Amino acid sequence: METLGLGPSLAAPIAQAVVFIVVFIAIYLLGRVLVTPLFSRFLDRRDLDEHAKRPLKKVVGGVIVFVAIGIAFGLAGFGSILQSLATVAAAATLAIGFAMQDVIANFVAGVFIYTDKPFRIGDWIEWDDHSGIVEDISLRVTRVRTFDNELLTVPNSNLTDGVIKNPVAKDKLRMKFVFGIGYEDDIEEATEIILDEAENHDDILDDPEPSVRLTELADSYVGLQSRFWISNPSRADFVRTRGEYVTDVKRRFDENDINIPYPQVDLSGGIEMEGPALEAMAKGDD
Repeated sequence: METLGLGPSLAAPIAQAVVFIVVFIAIYLLGRVLVTPLFSRFLDRRDLDEHAKRPLKKVVGGVIVFVAIGIAFGLAGFGSILQSLATVAAAATLAIGFAMQDVIANFVAGVFIYTDKPFRIGDWIEWDDHSGIVEDISLRVTRVRTFDNELLTVPNSNLTDGVIKNPVAKDKLRMKFVFGIGYEDDIEEATEIILDEAENHDDILDDPEPSVRLTELADSYVGLQSRFWISNPSRADFVRTRGEYVTDVKRRFDENDINIPYPQVDLSGGIEMEGPALEAMAKGDD
């Protein structure tokens, strides 16, 4: 350096900086070439999901950077990076702890999500008043696409502090639907129609077999609850299957003169009003 016209006061720092940069690049590239592929193969043997591998690979990448900086720091003659960082860390720990409470909470919640696996990417989940399909899971947030095509970025702690419903966690999902028939209609005939249409639908399982139970004796109808199972559920399949099934039952009810009655209200004086009349009265009040 002195041959380039630089004095000793400038030559030493510049030489240290050059050594630091060269060693850092060499150690970093070595880690990327050797450590990263080995760690990827290790994860593959562990049969982890892709959403679990991604943050772990980021952590390993951060470790490689830290190790490269530490070795370069020492070889360049700057002293021990650990000693230097210890002084800074002692002063910053308290402030960072208060400032990053939510971040730390979400990070810990993200770890629990990876280990407990309450849901995975592609699952349909419901929590609080929200529902949607999980698109991405990181150590801080989870991104969920709602069924209105809105993207929700949800802090992980919100998903671990409360109850999460995962209808598609298993390979089967039981559905329930209540069909209301008139008091004068034949319960056995209606039950037979409900079961027949369940058995005739390709996406409704025969085992466990569908069932029907009388569950309600309401003011204007008798409630027959149908219970049936579908396989490999997703929300799209569930909505389509239920819609087709209910439509088929309604068509059979119409063919066999089984009534699905309107709600009725008995007013004083013996005046009975049915659904359309009630709607007209409500509009008149507005």
